Amino acid sequence: MRRPPAISAAEAVRLVEHGALVVDVRRQFEWNRVHIPGAVHAPLEELLDRCLEFPDDRLLITFCTGGIRSAGAANLLVENGFDAVNMSGSLVHWRGAGGSLTAR
Repeated sequence: MRRPPAISAAEAVRLVEHGALVVDVRRQFEWNRVHIPGAVHAPLEELLDRCLEFPDDRLLITFCTGGIRSAGAANLLVENGFDAVNMSGSLVHWRGAGGSLTAR
């Protein structure tokens, strides 16, 4: 089994600019508070059921608050044939790297 790498928020911002898709695996209340524009919200407990919704021709970048759920999500996606990596760091790191956020 190939373990997907963890990438920094700065690398994630760069990859999104080149077509990668962020998959946010946080819970609904976390997503409602603030999220990355253009990200797909797929809570970890729904991820396997939602795999058919994801493009198979783009890099998927998994994200959560602390990195544990998103690491598991990246592993799950790789095991199901997707090209996926895990973004380490929080939304603070994403914003610090120049990424935008959407707040409700």
